[in-house]
Amino acid sequence: MIQEVDKKIFPQGFLWGSATSSYQVEGGIENNDWAEAARKGKIPAAGKACDSYNLYEEDFDFAKSLGQNTHRLSIEWSRIEPEEGKFNNAEVEHYRQVLLALKNRGLEPFVTIWHFALPLWFSNIGGFENKKAPFYFSRYCEYVADRLGDLTNFLITINEPMVYVGQSYAHGIWPPFKRSFIKVLRVVDNLIESHNVAYKKIKKVKPNINIGIAADQVLYIYNKNPFNIVLSMILNWYRNRRFLSKIAQDFIGVNYYRPIQYGSKINFQKSDMDWDIYPQGIHKVLNQIKRYKRPIYITENGIADSSDTRRAKFIEDHLYWVWCAIQEGVDIRGYFYWSLLDNLELAEGFKYRFGLIEVDYNNMRRTVRQSAHVYKNICISNSLIPSD
Repeated sequence: MIQEVDKKIFPQGFLWGSATSSYQVEGGIENNDWAEAARKGKIPAAGKACDSYNLYEEDFDFAKSLGQNTHRLSIEWSRIEPEEGKFNNAEVEHYRQVLLALKNRGLEPFVTIWHFALPLWFSNIGGFENKKAPFYFSRYCEYVADRLGDLTNFLITINEPMVYVGQSYAHGIWPPFKRSFIKVLRVVDNLIESHNVAYKKIKKVKPNINIGIAADQVLYIYNKNPFNIVLSMILNWYRNRRFLSKIAQDFIGVNYYRPIQYGSKINFQKSDMDWDIYPQGIHKVLNQIKRYKRPIYITENGIADSSDTRRAKFIEDHLYWVWCAIQEGVDIRGYFYWSLLDNLELAEGFKYRFGLIEVDYNNMRRTVRQSAHVYKNICISNSLIPSD
């Protein structure tokens, strides 16, 4: 795996964790756009998912036992604001207990306020196509910050805005299943404004909290064909750089999974989802993100690997290149593997297995995978120790 003979030590205080999102693990969520689309047969239903709404303490016990000192999770908007302008205090209290459970285990909470799923009332008025979207979104964010902000130092307003726009409005395979170049442009700009308005409102109620987004970063690899070179440059600017350059942020969350090739035909190893595995790519995107001069947390990095034969190497190899970026002056302060648990992989259903922990969906039994122990050793030692 790692070829160097010396230990690669990470900075003191480095955060080691894993990530989940509410709709993908909690279960029992029926009043958002994804649940509605599932009822119409357009995508797989979440159902009970991993039942983490009820089993979160067990899940956090696993995270703690695996040497982790942080955890990233999301708040379900449709639980907090099930009707426009009407907030559910019981659900707020539930999430307070969730965050307290993390803190009581010594796990630093990273809270994502919105991770793809929209409450039905918001979806029914156009979601982020609506010109008033910044008002609705920032009101929700301010409410979450006011009620839960005392239990976390980190808020992520939006998860992967460009993935959301691409899947929902360019490819049309996620709710609301539209394909429109004009809507892509409108929704991206509305998301930028929504974040910026939310940033200001959150800072008014919690001035010291750290606010950022989780930005999916794709590495574009291309051949010498001028068309592919220009296309990759445009996509890199619009997809990777434009959003980050237009928002206020205290830190940047980086989600990295794979490269995309235009014209080049490099034969990478594949994940179960047929995604190319290119660990050095994380080094390249981290050096690109360095330009924004903000602390960086790798908020997602993971592999679909049901056999658990590639996951340990995937983690070690990516972390080697993260360590290299740190040595070169990139201010990286934490790493979150996706995901703590096997879960609903959105439109792909439950077929693919990303988890450090295997979930038997028939009885909700959790089983720690061998690769999780490899990651545990990294977390506990705060270092990469080369394999024999």
